[in-house]
Amino acid sequence: MSVSVESGGGGGRKSVDVEINLVPFIDMMSCLVAFLLITAVWTNLAQIPVAPKGLGKSDQPPPANPPTNIAVLIGGDSQWIGVSTGERQQIRKLGDGAYNFADFETVVKGYKESPTFSDRTDIEIAAEDGVHYQVIITTMDILIMNGFKDVGFTDPGSLTVPFKQ
Repeated sequence: MSVSVESGGGGGRKSVDVEINLVPFIDMMSCLVAFLLITAVWTNLAQIPVAPKGLGKSDQPPPANPPTNIAVLIGGDSQWIGVSTGERQQIRKLGDGAYNFADFETVVKGYKESPTFSDRTDIEIAAEDGVHYQVIITTMDILIMNGFKDVGFTDPGSLTVPFKQ
C-alpha cells in the first residue's frame, strides 16, 4: 500500500510516496486477539458464584413461616454470624487490627454441624462500607470450605438477620 502526497501546482516539486508496512500491525492485532480470548476464559474460571439473597426490596410480603436462615455481617470492627431465630455471635478483631478468621471458622463449623444447617448450603453475607475486598473474599472462602457453597451477597440492610439496630 502506498500513499501519494502531491502538491497542488506544478511548481517542479516531486511527489512523495510513502510505503506503509502493514505486516507488523497485523501481527500485533493477532497477538492481541489471542491474548484477549485467553484472558476471557480465565475470568470465568477464577470467580466465586454469588447470587443475591436477603429480604431485598420486593412488593411481595414475606412468607408466613420463613425458613431459618444464617447470615454473616462483616463490620469495620468485627464479624457477626447469626441465625434468623435470634442467636447472634460477634467475633472481634485481633489486637493487631486483623480479622480473627480462626475463631470465625470455628463458629461456622459449629453452625454447619448443627442439625438445622447440616444439610443446608445457603448463607447470606454482607459487608459494611469500608471493609476491604480481601476480607470479604477470605470470609467467603471460609464459608465455602465449610459446606456453605450457595453464598448470597447482599447489602447489610437486606439481611434476614438484623445484627445492628
